[in-house]
Amino acid sequence: MSLAPTTRARIETLLASHRVVLFMKGSRNAPQCGFSAAATDRLNSLLDDYATVDVLADEEIRSGIKEFGNWPTIPQLYIDGELVGGADIVQSMYDSGELHRALGVAEPDRTPPTVTISDAAVAAIKPALADAGEMKLFLVVNGNFQPQFQLCEAGANDIVVDANGLEIHFDVASAARARGATIDWTTTPHGAGLAIFLPAAPPMVKSLDVHALKRHLESGDITVIDVRPARDRKLAPFAGADVLEPDSHARLTALPKDTPLAFLCHHGNSSRSAAEHFHDHGFRDVHNVEGGIDAWATEVDPSVPRY
Repeated sequence: MSLAPTTRARIETLLASHRVVLFMKGSRNAPQCGFSAAATDRLNSLLDDYATVDVLADEEIRSGIKEFGNWPTIPQLYIDGELVGGADIVQSMYDSGELHRALGVAEPDRTPPTVTISDAAVAAIKPALADAGEMKLFLVVNGNFQPQFQLCEAGANDIVVDANGLEIHFDVASAARARGATIDWTTTPHGAGLAIFLPAAPPMVKSLDVHALKRHLESGDITVIDVRPARDRKLAPFAGADVLEPDSHARLTALPKDTPLAFLCHHGNSSRSAAEHFHDHGFRDVHNVEGGIDAWATEVDPSVPRY
């Protein structure tokens, strides 16, 4: 199938307009497939700004880009108008430092992370390695700091750590995220399993005082979600806030995942739980309004009734 001239022109315009373009499924903050997520994970750590094209929203580009570069899969990364490759090539180039050099950024830090693993965790893991053959134990930590052990083939650019007699392999990105990790075997009311603590992980929910909230509202760069029951909202309304109710949940969780959100309740307790819930739905710029509407009434707007 030949590429239509209009489609070719659209793609060439995109490539001419941006130095780095990733044709992917979804967006950099809300990828819609694992391969696109892997590519954006690496690029996000290197670049503050690059262009993405959601092929799911444009069937002409989705089929056309495969013809344009004679590359059958998505995602596809272009730098300076030249096809680099898909997710596997992006990760390989990232681990070797070749991607850093192509983008003109500093070489990756290959310092092995310090990892502490308990005897109980080692004892739980070792039986799973008995039939692994040539496969190696990898600890993969994605861009959301979600850790997972995997059995994979060793690579030339692996970072390898000996932790309590257990050999653990890392890709470059995972190694940086795993610095200072502690791994234990724990038992909870829900069952037994590995518990991995990553001190390098950013807090799930950021704290926001009411004065900072006021500045954000004046700038128009944050969405406030009021989680209080209707009775409390009637006693002390917060103008302009979205309301979290069963009927609004689907609409709010469908917002772009890079939307800055601030959650508000009476004193800042139930709003934190709601903020963590939205973080679990993929939102990354999530804030809890400390002190809630009571602090707002006390410190910012005394016309709001206290209750």
